Amino acid sequence: MPGSSLRRPPAPHPRALLAVLLLVPAIVALALWAFAWPAARTAPRDLPVGVAGPPAAAASVEQKLSRDGEAFEIHRYDDEAAARDAIERREVYGAVVATPKGPHALTASAASPVVAQALQQVAGGPSGAGTASRSTDVVAAPEVDPRGAALSSSVLPLAIGGVAAGAMVAVLGLRGTRAVVALLGSAALSGAVAAALTHSWLGVLTGNWWAESASFGLFSLAVSASVAGLGALLGRAGIGSGAMAMVLFGNPFSGVTSAPEMLPEPLGTIGQWLPPGAGATLLRSVGFFDGSASDSPVLVLTVWAVAGLTFVTVGGLRKQTTEVPEDSSRTGRRIPTA
Repeated sequence: MPGSSLRRPPAPHPRALLAVLLLVPAIVALALWAFAWPAARTAPRDLPVGVAGPPAAAASVEQKLSRDGEAFEIHRYDDEAAARDAIERREVYGAVVATPKGPHALTASAASPVVAQALQQVAGGPSGAGTASRSTDVVAAPEVDPRGAALSSSVLPLAIGGVAAGAMVAVLGLRGTRAVVALLGSAALSGAVAAALTHSWLGVLTGNWWAESASFGLFSLAVSASVAGLGALLGRAGIGSGAMAMVLFGNPFSGVTSAPEMLPEPLGTIGQWLPPGAGATLLRSVGFFDGSASDSPVLVLTVWAVAGLTFVTVGGLRKQTTEVPEDSSRTGRRIPTA
C-alpha cells in the first residue's frame, strides 16, 4: 500500500548466534556423556553376592569370584537356605553355593537380569543333560517381562511426568496451599494410573497393588515437588535445572537397566540419591520382594518431596508478603493491626 512499508525483523545479535552454536553441541556432549558413558562401562563393581557351602569348597568359589579384583563384595553364608534368605531380603543380588556336583548359582532375575546372567556364567552355566541344574532363580522376573525391559521403561515416563507437573505448577504461579494440593493430587493420580498399567494390565509387577501405587506416587511427588520448588525459588532457571537433574542425570544414573553397582563410580551412588534411581529401587522392592530393603529409597524420595513442598510453601509466603503492602498503598487503606 502507498505510504506503508514492511518492516524487516531485527537482525539477531551476534552473541545470540554464538550462544546457539556453542550451547547445542555442549548439550549434546553432556547428554552423550550422561547416557553413553555408563552404558559403555557397565561392569560389576563391589556387587554384593553370597557364597555358601562347606568352608573348604566355599573358599575355592570365593577365590574364583575374587579373580576380577573388586568386582564382587562377597558375603559368606553357612548353607543354601541362609543364602536364599539373604537374596529374598535383598542383602545380595545372588549367591554361589559350593556343592559336591560343582557350584550352584542362586539368582534373582527380578532384582537384575544382568546380574543373574553374570552369576550363571560364574557358576559354569546350565549343566549338561542328565544332571542337576546349576542355576536356580530364587526371585524370578515375571514371564511377561523376563529381562525387566518394561519395568526399566517405566522410570523415564514417570520422571518426565513429574517434571511436567512441577513445571506447570511453577509456570502457572501456584504457591502455598494450592501448589501443595496440586502436587499431592497429581502424584496420587499418577501413582494409581502407573500401578494400573504396570500391575493390572501388563503384569510386569507382582507385589501389593496399593504399595506399588504408593511407590509410584511418592516417586512422582519427589520429582514434581522438586521441580516446582526450584521454580518457585529460582524461576525458569530452577525449572530447567530440576528437569536436567531428573531426566538428563537421574535416568541414566539410576542403574535400572542393570544395577547401581554395575555403573562407573560414583555414578551409581549419585543415581541412588536422585528420585529416578531411588524410585526404581523402591519399585523392585515392593514389586517383587515384599518391600525388603525399601527404607533407604523411601527416605531419599521423602526428603526430595518434603524439600520441594517446603520451597513452594515458602515461595507462597514470600509472594503474600510482597503483595499486601502494594495493595494497601494503592487503596490508601491501612493494614489492620492487632
